Amino acid sequence: MSTPRVSPGHLRELGPINWVIVRAMSLATGTDNAHIFATLGRSKGLFRGWLHYSSRMMPFGELSRRETEMVIIRVAHLRGCDYELDHHRRLGAKAGIDGAMFGRILEGPDAGWGDREAALLRATDELVTDRDISDDTWSALRRHLTERKAIALVLLVGQYDMLATTIGTLRIERDEFSDGAR
Repeated sequence: MSTPRVSPGHLRELGPINWVIVRAMSLATGTDNAHIFATLGRSKGLFRGWLHYSSRMMPFGELSRRETEMVIIRVAHLRGCDYELDHHRRLGAKAGIDGAMFGRILEGPDAGWGDREAALLRATDELVTDRDISDDTWSALRRHLTERKAIALVLLVGQYDMLATTIGTLRIERDEFSDGAR
């Protein structure tokens, strides 16, 4: 990847509140310096607003943690966002997504899923590629999701699609994890 357009901030650039948040988030994600947070933290109050919104998508979203991670991993794959894939491979494992399931998520909605998971992945694909969900896919989703959860799915995909755009545009470097893995 090329040189970051905005380098990760430190205490001076982040300010004390954002610096503490970045330190805590870095520890929680198993990195010395989570570049996404240290970079976006430079935006001061906007960063805190984004964190609040983002946390309502994950980890405190409407879908199960496993389904949320499936959707995020699929978005990251479709967008070619290695930064998101690195983190959500780890978070997905904590939510019950093993290596084989991770590979099936990358394969997509036709990789032997049940109707619910296939509908979630198909809707994710359509949102990322077409910026819409077809009527057939919407009907399949609504067989499994309440109206509230269907709205949450659209917002979740949009959040991680936007985050992939931000990571790519700002050229945010991938993190090194404390265990040496990526």
